[in-house]
Parts: sequence; structure tokens; C-alpha cells
Amino acid sequence: MAEKFKNYIGGKWVDAKSGKTFESRMPADWSKIVGLFPKSNKDDVDEAVNAAKKAFKEWKRMPVAKRGALLGKVGDIMVKRKEEIALLMTQEMGKIMKEARGDTQEGIDTAYYAFGEGRRFFGKTSPSELQNKVAITFLCPIGVAGLISPWNFPIAIPTWKMFPALLSGNTVVLKPSSDTPALASKLVEIIIEAGFPAGVVNLVHGPGSTVGNAILDNKDIGVVSFTGSSEVGRHIASVCGKTLKRVSLELGGKNAQIVLDDADIDLSVEGVLFGAFGTAGQRCTATSRLILQEGIHDKLVEKLVKRAESMKIGKPWDEASDVGPVINESSLKKILGYVDIGKNEGAKLMCGGYRYTEGDCKNGWFVKPTVFTGVKPGMRIEQEEIFGPVLSVIKVKSFEEAIDVLNGVEYGLSSSIYTKDLNLAFKAVEEIDTGITYVNGPTIGAECHMPFGGTKNTGNGHREGGWTAYEIFTEQKTVYIDYSGKLQKAQIDVTIEK
Repeated sequence: MAEKFKNYIGGKWVDAKSGKTFESRMPADWSKIVGLFPKSNKDDVDEAVNAAKKAFKEWKRMPVAKRGALLGKVGDIMVKRKEEIALLMTQEMGKIMKEARGDTQEGIDTAYYAFGEGRRFFGKTSPSELQNKVAITFLCPIGVAGLISPWNFPIAIPTWKMFPALLSGNTVVLKPSSDTPALASKLVEIIIEAGFPAGVVNLVHGPGSTVGNAILDNKDIGVVSFTGSSEVGRHIASVCGKTLKRVSLELGGKNAQIVLDDADIDLSVEGVLFGAFGTAGQRCTATSRLILQEGIHDKLVEKLVKRAESMKIGKPWDEASDVGPVINESSLKKILGYVDIGKNEGAKLMCGGYRYTEGDCKNGWFVKPTVFTGVKPGMRIEQEEIFGPVLSVIKVKSFEEAIDVLNGVEYGLSSSIYTKDLNLAFKAVEEIDTGITYVNGPTIGAECHMPFGGTKNTGNGHREGGWTAYEIFTEQKTVYIDYSGKLQKAQIDVTIEK
């Protein structure tokens, strides 16, 4: 009998008001059920928002250092339960064990970063243009935050959103992906164990079409944070724009790694293998394009294909596995559909490109790591986000052409360049139009204390991670204190001489 999970609303675990449920299954073995989850609707969201709104009144008054201390305790508990969380992630999401530990560690790091920020939640002090007057600013919470998180980083991304929101004094309603609901429940269990007051954190499971849209429409939610596709992001922005609701969007990517003729080829191959095939290519920062200068193209491709073919595909909880499954059958079909598109466009399939069903992988959604060469700028496999282990290799003649190709897509999340030329490295940093650039490293590897996000269709200008995440969940309040004992008229009383 599959374990039955519940929503968490107002400090209580409750079923969906409809009584309906949905299944979460293992992508590595679709015959196995992780659990049954409440298939919630607008009524459940409204109840959660009401609980969050009620809890906000006291939560915002708690000193920020004490809110930070609670988040530090969350980090301590996550450390103790790291292996338990990682094992569940291999089962429900399909990440291999070492990556699942990394995902969990990102959540731990984010908790401890928030703990530290609780002691430096600074405003600013500015000189006034008048005598006997002080100008200062404070960071104020917005209210109830609606958080809609994806399945590919089922611990890290909810913590990226939730912990800054909570430290800032907001209460939250979390809607996790329906592909990874058990991990969200596990995270909320930890938050409860840490001692958060009832109503501060609320969890509502269910589809985006009902639960997600109910979050967008609820007038008492003041800020929405979403990570997912650009298509859904546009819908969210249009809905939230009607009521001027604050919204942060972290969307798609079509990330590229440039390798110039002077680069360390072996290091470049290691980088692209990790960037393209880590998490089975299911990262918004995954290396989807490899732009090679013609002098090293053939040698690097030869090494890359050999290494890609030797990667071990297997059950993600097996420590020996290099590549796990993709998330579900729909994703598998989409990825293999793009393989057919690439062939029809005239690209050359060098390896992979098919569902892998050997051994104990027969009941899972495994895709063999795939490399195309002969890819031209403008091909669909070069332009569109595939979100799977498919790499397009583009040959270029020069550094300038490489930059043009890299920038020639609608996304601008992550980028990478391998070169020993310091001048070209810095020139690339200046000319590449992405939110993140790595030099002599793959397109993945973001750190929790630094801003994360992109340009163009990758988002709407906000940055998760680091100090910038707190800008999403706070309002600036400017305060003037006049201790002159008389009426001073700014911009009228004083003429400032240059």
C-alpha cells in the first residue's frame, strides 16, 4: 500500500478538500509508487493563504536574528538527514546519488547563509541635504509569498525561494512540482521540527492548472516566485501584471560552452560531460551547445564521444551510476522527438539518441547521452531548450564567431569559455549576454551566496541566490527624521552651491 501524504496548512497536516489524490512514481522504475498526494484546488490554496495571512501579523514582528536562528536550525537538521533526503531524491526525481547529495547540500548552504543574513539585514543611512536631519532605509516584508518550484532541484530551489522569504518576515505558501511532492513534504517536516510557528509555512500539493493559478489569482498573495519554462513564465507575468503583484521568474536556458584552440582539451571534455549529461541534462544551466574553434574540433569531438559512450547509465541510487533517468515518459518523448528533429535538419548523430532499457533500466525513462555534430546556427536543436542529455556541437572559425553563436539564442542564463588567453577570457565576460559566465569551468555550478538568473527570455530581471534574493521578498521603506525643531522645506529652503 502506497504511503499517503497530506497538505500542511495552518500547522496541521490535512487532506485536499476534494478528497482526490495523485501518484508520484519513480522515474527509474515507473512500476513503483513513491506515494499518494492530495490533488488540491482553489479552496485549499485559499485556506493556506488565510493561514499565512493570519500568521504574518506575529511572524513579521519576530526579530530578524531570531528568524535567522530558526533557519540555522533547519540547516542543522538537514545535515543530520542529508543521506535520507538524497536517497529519496534518487527515487522520486532520479538524480544519481552524488548529485542528490549536492542538491541537498545546496539547501543546507542556503539555510546557513540565511542564518548569517539575520545578523546583517541592513538598510542604508544617507546624508541629508538639510541640517539636523537623518535619512535611513529599512527592509520590510511584503506579506504572503506564493512559491512555485520545479522538480529538477526539488530541495535546492524551494530553499532558494523559501528561506529568503521567511528571513525577510514573509509567510509562505509553497506549491511544489507534482513530479517531486514527497521531497517538498520532507522539507516541510524539517521546518516543523525546527520550531516554526503554525501558519508561517504552508504546503499545497496539486497541478499547476488549479493550485498554481489559484496562487496567482489570490489577492492576498503579495509576491510570487516561479522557476520553470518561459512559456509558463509569460502566463504568470501576464496574470500578476493585472494586479501589479510582485513576481520573480527564473526560466529557460540554451547554454553554451566555447572552447578555443588554445584551451586544455581534456579539461574542456570533463567540463562538457558534466555540464551536458549531469542530472541527465535536466538543469536550466545544462550545457546544451558546444561551440568549438575549428583547430581543436575533431580531436575534442573524438574524445568527447568516446567518453560519452562509456558513461554508466543505471539506477540513480547505485553509487556507480553516471547518468540517471529523465523525469517521466512525456519528457522522454520530447527528448527523442528532438533527436528526430536534429537528424531531419541534417545534423550528424555521433552517439546516443535512444531510450536505454538494458538490465535494470527496462522500466525507467533512461536516455543514452546524445551528441550531434555538424549543427548549424538556427537549427531547432541549436535554438530550443530540450531539457535532456542532448548536446549540439557547432564548429566556428574565430573567437568573434563563437561569441555571436553563443549570443544568437533567445535565452541568456549561463555560459562558459575555455581558453588560456586571459585577454580573450575577459573580453568574453564583457561580450557574452548571459547572467552567469564561467571561465575554464562548465556552465553549471552556481553557488548559493551569489546571484542566480539570466537575461532575455530567461527571466524578468530578478536574481535568486545571495543578497539579491532578499530584494525579491522585501519592500524598501525610506525614513526621514528631523530633529531641528523647526519646519525645513526640502528642495525649497536650501540652494546647494556647486
